[in-house]
Amino acid sequence: MAYKNFSTEQLQALDAAHHLHPFTDHAALRADGVRVVTEADGHYIQDSEGKRILDAMAGLWCVNVGYGREELAKVAYEQMSELAYYNSFFKSTVPTTTLLASRIAELAPAHMNQVFFGSSGSESNDTAIRTVRHFWALQGKPEKHVIISRHDAYHGSTIAAVSMGGMGAMQGQLGPMLPGFVHVMAPYDFELAEPGESREDFGRRAAEAVEDAILSAGPENVAAFVGEPIQGAGGVKIPPETYWPEIQRICRKYDVLLMLDEVITGFGRTGEWFAAQAMGIEPDTITVAKGITSGYQPLSAVIVGDRMAEVLEQGGEYYHGYTYSGHPVAAAVALENINIIEREGLIDRVRDHTGPYLTQRLAEIIGEHPLVGEVRGFGLLAAIEIVRDRETRERFEPAGHAASMIRDYSIQHGMMMRAVGDTMIFSPPLTWTQETIDDAAEIVRLALDDAAIDLFE
Repeated sequence: MAYKNFSTEQLQALDAAHHLHPFTDHAALRADGVRVVTEADGHYIQDSEGKRILDAMAGLWCVNVGYGREELAKVAYEQMSELAYYNSFFKSTVPTTTLLASRIAELAPAHMNQVFFGSSGSESNDTAIRTVRHFWALQGKPEKHVIISRHDAYHGSTIAAVSMGGMGAMQGQLGPMLPGFVHVMAPYDFELAEPGESREDFGRRAAEAVEDAILSAGPENVAAFVGEPIQGAGGVKIPPETYWPEIQRICRKYDVLLMLDEVITGFGRTGEWFAAQAMGIEPDTITVAKGITSGYQPLSAVIVGDRMAEVLEQGGEYYHGYTYSGHPVAAAVALENINIIEREGLIDRVRDHTGPYLTQRLAEIIGEHPLVGEVRGFGLLAAIEIVRDRETRERFEPAGHAASMIRDYSIQHGMMMRAVGDTMIFSPPLTWTQETIDDAAEIVRLALDDAAIDLFE
């Protein structure tokens, strides 16, 4: 590898001189020096200084089958050798793309049988926006264009995806947002439930906010409601069981389409191929990325329900697409990635064993820690709420400072964990074992103990 001719300091200097990172305070990064990650295998990454770090975030929510999979490298090489690239325009396809579309349709909910490919979750959410609005226009209802989303929702970083998402900091840097998006409360009972309100009642109230927004905009103007089954980048916000059934009832009542963003939850993370199946949701679109290839190649997709697909098929040419829609190498890797998940029984493992064990073990080890307000989980997703006072749920000031401190201590102890505001989050590879979870829970305890000394001194 060419980089081995460079020292860590040289790579850091080149990075500081030329590389603009995503979601980064560049002045702070360049003052501290970037971590140069050079290798990865199984559940671990390794940096240029030889430090081995357990990865509790599966890269960026994506490396579902773990690192160092020779099977995926092999199929990528074989596909590149045979056909490195051709497009899906000009009435053309390539075998891997066609086979992947068919395979996804087999795995998706029964009423979803058409697939449109892109390269990132942001692209696929843009595609879903356009497709939903085009669907209504084809039926003579172009005014039905408003999409209802939620605060703290993350749907990507393009202008359309930021406008649809509910991240205030991102929207603050966008300038004027695109019109046609309305935002309502997140189903986040830890902070938003009223005194004495049950989790079940809160779930219904959060869903009612969507109905109120539909009525305010006028059902004749509302195209869809969009949501992540579990809000990932917003802090692994897991809605009450009463939430999604009520959302579905409301959407059907007012003839509003239901869009699911499963960029994080798709391909096994919730103990089913899709969270739609784990939570009993029947959406009109599902957007996926990340776990579709376990991050080994950039690929995303929109899975389209039959109701929409039938209208689109009769609607003439749809002027939308990307150069890399259905890239043959990415599709080949995705097919083999799905084979690995299936062959190794990773979904059953998450549903029946490691998913419940992750939440249980975190609760046992740190649930009574003075900094922990709540531990919650679903499948191999988990969150730890960081508080100053467990009884009142008072937070530390400034917001996010305590969680960032815990993250840094966690890395010092050998595990990469993410801080989102005042919440610590887990999204590990689906290949984690109970022993790995035990190790991770102990590292979290050590990081919390270290941070408590600093925060309460």
